[in-house]
Amino acid sequence: MLQEVPTSTLHFLQSEIHYEFKQVKLLIQALTHSSYANEHGCDHNERLEFLGDAVLELAVSHILFTKFPEVQEGHLTKMRSSLVNETALAEVAHRLRIGSMLFLGKGEDAQGGREKNSVLSDALEAVLGAIFLDGGLEAATASVKILYKEQWPSPPATFRPKDYKSQLQEMTQRMWKERPAYILRESHGPEHAKYFVVQVMLPDGACIEWEASSMRKAEQGAAARALQHLQKKYPITIQDG
Repeated sequence: MLQEVPTSTLHFLQSEIHYEFKQVKLLIQALTHSSYANEHGCDHNERLEFLGDAVLELAVSHILFTKFPEVQEGHLTKMRSSLVNETALAEVAHRLRIGSMLFLGKGEDAQGGREKNSVLSDALEAVLGAIFLDGGLEAATASVKILYKEQWPSPPATFRPKDYKSQLQEMTQRMWKERPAYILRESHGPEHAKYFVVQVMLPDGACIEWEASSMRKAEQGAAARALQHLQKKYPITIQDG
């Protein structure tokens, strides 16, 4: 049985999530709580919620990976956790007014189900699962990016990437009383998408290269790789230092 939803409600929600469904029944199912389904013998949103949970985690991971290219894995995990938990999901759902659109059983409705974080977060995950089924991962990721536009974190100081160049300089100064030298080997690609190949020359004669989308990133990448080289070649010396 397909629940009746005012056309204006569907238009509003689809405009807010920036996705127009080809199969509107998926969106309606995403808004249908199991308590309503039990009373009316229709499909509920729990399977879509299961799918949406995975879609959300992947989409947020991808966006954070792209948005913060120098943030380390451990901090990316913390940032993702702050976005995919029940409280964060419920905040988005409240903003979308999903609670007023839900199909709830009489008992759940009477107990304030439309305001429960657990119900709202599950429904939002179900909506994302529905978008994935209807339009694929790219559509779901685009929607997540917009839905979280007010919640994307700015990495605090503790999230800043390691300054590998400083670490490398400290190490070479300690070992040889010399600094590493950086040379731009080449740059290639169109002006709007250039790549830079930087070589770092170490006092022991090693030359290590790294390629990245900016000089700074290339130098940091070369320095990080040089540190690995030194730690492998001179483990005793470094440990003693």
